[in-house]
Amino acid sequence: MTNSLQDGLLLAVDGGASFEYAERVAASTGARMVAADGLEVYDGLMLRLGAGGLSLERGGMVLRGDFSDMLPRLRPANLARELLVRAAKVKGVAAPVVADATAGLGQDSLLLAAAGCTVVMYESDAVIAVLLRDALERAAGDGRLASIVARMTLVEGDSISALPHLAPAPDVVYLDPMFPERTKSAAVKKKFQLLHHLERPCSNQEELLRAALAVHPRKVVVKRPVKGPYLADVKPSSSLSGKAVRYDCIVPPRP
Repeated sequence: MTNSLQDGLLLAVDGGASFEYAERVAASTGARMVAADGLEVYDGLMLRLGAGGLSLERGGMVLRGDFSDMLPRLRPANLARELLVRAAKVKGVAAPVVADATAGLGQDSLLLAAAGCTVVMYESDAVIAVLLRDALERAAGDGRLASIVARMTLVEGDSISALPHLAPAPDVVYLDPMFPERTKSAAVKKKFQLLHHLERPCSNQEELLRAALAVHPRKVVVKRPVKGPYLADVKPSSSLSGKAVRYDCIVPPRP
């Protein structure tokens, strides 16, 4: 699972990092392993494996999956106010099974798992997938997060082809097609600009929504810009809006 942007990608391995782990990351991403100590100045996109985990770096920007940053949002009082958690609720189902078809770095899946959901995450980009897996493995060793990430499963692959074959059907399919790039760079956290080198905003919206509906969930939840158009021009059954984002809920007829 590589794309043209990953051709020539480096994996800089710091001293003390697990060589076996580095080999697995290199095999997954197609990256070329080099010793970080001997690395000359490099301006390209690269992965770095060190004591703090795996990171994506370029031009002084560093992006690392770190679920501990989200601990304040996981407190029960705060979690209950999360729009996504409210949008994903299913009447009569205490602990819904959610398929997150566009996992990214897994922050939204973490919120859902903290709320009691069982979450299957799909990530098609190999580099983002190894960053997410690294974050999951580190969180599994953190007593504050271990029981939450135990409810999260990562599938490294394309959800559009995988979703229709998922059985039993999930209660909820969650879609977060990346927002179109903003014209003002300040609108995107600087470090997350690194992700735009790997994945572009969703261009196959109709296919993504069709795959989500094909698995016959009770609900499809779609994350959109607060004033953005509906995904694939499909009007939702209901919406929950915040200051920056909106969650559109599509409730398909039951088969």
